[in-house]
Amino acid sequence: MSVRVPFPAVLLAAALLAGCAGPRTDSAAVASPMQQTARSGIAALRLSQTPAQAGEHPSGWQPWIIRPDKTRTRYQVQRVPIDGQARAVLHAHAASAASGMWVPLKLRPADQPYVRWSWRADALVDGADGARPETEDAPARLVLAFDGDWSKLPLRDKMLAETARMLLGREIPYATLIYTWDARQPVGTSLVNAHSSRVRLKVVESGPARLAQWLQYERNYVQDYIEAFGEAPGTLVGIGVLTDSDNTRGHAESWYGDIQLLTPNRTALGELPGNRAID
Repeated sequence: MSVRVPFPAVLLAAALLAGCAGPRTDSAAVASPMQQTARSGIAALRLSQTPAQAGEHPSGWQPWIIRPDKTRTRYQVQRVPIDGQARAVLHAHAASAASGMWVPLKLRPADQPYVRWSWRADALVDGADGARPETEDAPARLVLAFDGDWSKLPLRDKMLAETARMLLGREIPYATLIYTWDARQPVGTSLVNAHSSRVRLKVVESGPARLAQWLQYERNYVQDYIEAFGEAPGTLVGIGVLTDSDNTRGHAESWYGDIQLLTPNRTALGELPGNRAID
């Protein structure tokens, strides 16, 4: 029995999967200096230690293009005061735009199953709502991309992935987990992307209550992945950030601080004073 997927839906899903794409899995990509740097101590994720100058892209990060025809979000290093010290962060500004920045990795999630990160947003995206495909914009998102066993997926997912490969000429992630700041959906809400079930979102911040302040989060992303996809994650192949406002045709702005991957032999979630732990 054949499975027919409408062509516009294929293009939309392919574009979406492209946006969440991780590194290629061929030997040339695995051997690239950028990936070796990223895997060695995950140094590129420590934005506060980047050697990049203000106005530049952070060292070790790559542009992440959602679709070639979309306006790109502008990302650049800035130095801002945090706790009385000037620190390097990644500033994002989207004007009817959608693109991200990401770092390629090759990591077993069991080795470092916790992710800790910080961000700041001073305003929500007017009219945004992550539960509606026509308004699914957000000022701040943290994106984790994973490899996995494609043979286990339904035919429709395989077809979409193959279409994306043909259009892009590169591999795409098996699954993508996104932590998001949503304008309307409550904290703890789990969302499935409208175009692909291989992309799941977890709301970790909601509404305007904590705007205009630096916020720090910590998640057991292995546990979140299992809850979202019903299986243990494969190799973690990339981490990125995404600030977008293309669907609402509005504006979004945020700042991203260090991203850290932590080992299992550490204190449980919520150890940091004043921070929110969400299970």
